[in-house]
Amino acid sequence: MARDDLVIERVRHPLRFRLGQVCAIHPRGAHWVRITFRGPDLVGFVSASFDDHVKVFFPAPGEALPRMPQLDADGLPARVPEAARPIARDYTPRRFDPVRGELDIEFVLHGDGPGARWAAHARIGQTLGFGGPRGSLVIPTGYDWHWLIGDASALPAIGRRLEMLPSGAQARVLLTVDDPADRLALPTAAQADIRWLPATDGGALYAALASWEIPPGEGYVWAAGELTMARAVRQQLLARGIDKQRLRAVSYWQRGETARHQTLDD
Repeated sequence: MARDDLVIERVRHPLRFRLGQVCAIHPRGAHWVRITFRGPDLVGFVSASFDDHVKVFFPAPGEALPRMPQLDADGLPARVPEAARPIARDYTPRRFDPVRGELDIEFVLHGDGPGARWAAHARIGQTLGFGGPRGSLVIPTGYDWHWLIGDASALPAIGRRLEMLPSGAQARVLLTVDDPADRLALPTAAQADIRWLPATDGGALYAALASWEIPPGEGYVWAAGELTMARAVRQQLLARGIDKQRLRAVSYWQRGETARHQTLDD
C-alpha cells in the first residue's frame, strides 16, 4: 500500500514577472557567489520545491535594467522579434524568505554566459528580473533514503534539498566539480554521506554510483546536470531496478548549447 506521506505533488503557479534589487553579495568557494535580492515585486513569490527554476533576466550591454517579457491576452509571454528578446537564463531559487521578501540566487563565475558576466561585477542596488517558477514538483522529505547526484550546475538545488531534509533522514550525495575549491559547505540536519568527484574524470561518477547498494525501504533519487550525464545516470539506475516513479533526472545544460533545460523521461 502506498504511503500517504510519500505522495509527489505537482503545483502550478500563476506566471508573474518581477524585479528585484541586489541587497547582499556573499562569495562562496572559488567560483561561486550567492546574491540576495529584495523589492516590493518579490512579495508573493512562491517556490515550493528545491528544484524549481526561475527565468532570470539580465540587462543588455550598456543598459541598467533588464528587458522584461510582456504577457499576451492569454497570459502567456508575447512574441517579440529576436533582436528585442530579453536576455535570460534558468536558475534555482536557492532561498526565499517571505517575511523579509528576499530571494537568493547562486551564480557560478566561470564561463562566458550572461549570468557569470553580470555576477562577477554585481553591485548593491543593481536590478534583475525574474519570471516564475511556473510550477513545482513537491517531493516529500519522508522517504527512508535519498540519493542526490549532480555536477556543479546542480549544487544550488542539492544544497537546498539537504537543508530541507529532517534530522534522521538518510542521504547519499555525489557531486562533480572542476575545482576542489568549489566543494561548498552543504549544511544539513540529515545523516548525509557527501562525496565530491573531479568533473574531469567522466567515469568516476558512474563507477561510484554503481558501487552503491540500493537500500531497503522507500527511496527517491534526484539527478541533474549536463544532458549526457543526467541521461546516463537515469539509464543506469533504471537498469538496476529503480522505479521510474522514484527517479527524477533533469538536464540543466547541454555541452555546445545554451539555455537548455529539460526533464528526462520515457
